[in-house]
Amino acid sequence: MQQPRNPLHGITLEVMVKELVACLGWEELGRRIPVRCFNNDPSVASSLTFLRRTPWARSKVEELYLLMQRERQT
Repeated sequence: MQQPRNPLHGITLEVMVKELVACLGWEELGRRIPVRCFNNDPSVASSLTFLRRTPWARSKVEELYLLMQRERQT
């Protein structure tokens, strides 16, 4: 199914988390989205487990990722 207007189409949650960590680091990511998986012994695996079970947190990650992408384009 094509989703040409969905900017997240084809981008996995893992890719989003890894790019956010590469750009911001765990500390800043945990400051912007204050959840334990970003602040206490963070890892991509633990973050993915939490985000897949927690829709509100996943939405925050998606919003931050889109904001980062928009800032890169300007």
